[in-house]
Amino acid sequence: MGRVLVELFYDVVSPYSWMGFEVLCRYQHIWNVDLRFRPAFLGGIMQATGNKPPAMLPKRAEYLLKDIKRMAKYYQVPLTVSPDVFQRIIGTNTLGAMRFITAMDMTQPKYLEPLSREFWLRFWSQHEDISKPESILAVAEKAGLSSELTQKLLQMISTSEVKDRLKETTEEAIKYGAFGMPAIVAHIDGKPQLFFGSDRLELLASNIGEKWLGPVPSAPSSKM
Repeated sequence: MGRVLVELFYDVVSPYSWMGFEVLCRYQHIWNVDLRFRPAFLGGIMQATGNKPPAMLPKRAEYLLKDIKRMAKYYQVPLTVSPDVFQRIIGTNTLGAMRFITAMDMTQPKYLEPLSREFWLRFWSQHEDISKPESILAVAEKAGLSSELTQKLLQMISTSEVKDRLKETTEEAIKYGAFGMPAIVAHIDGKPQLFFGSDRLELLASNIGEKWLGPVPSAPSSKM
């Protein structure tokens, strides 16, 4: 099997997307994969598929609080849960943030990784807003973007090109079978295979003929 294209469809409001993102970032130079970040809009996926936020079920919400904490520790991602976490998720519209990330993908995709990470850090570690323009500016600065590039991306947010691109990417995820995030699509022998959630990476490894070395792998020093 040659190099495998692995696409990660994500939205920065999703905590499990952050965990999947960090682990795939760690593995992208260990496995024989081309990792492609696909910023999409979780709200659009939920609406199109009739999915409901997991926290709508009280017992599940109770479980999720514990699960997110355990997963963050296991995956070594600095994610913490605030007492009002579910109100924050439901009350946050990430359309502006995801359009900003999409504009970056269309302009300088090499910055996608640090930029996306800073959005997650702001929302999930610092428990701060990511929807207002000033919040997006603060994230861009933290990610090391120049003010020129940031202004250019902010102007792009309202263009039909960026709006259409985000919509198309979201629709593409749905076509692959996504109903939530993270949606990881591996193109194996010319066929796309969907893996849902950050806890299916071991299964992904098995399907692409790679070894799962745990959530924080150390790169092999030399290949025999």
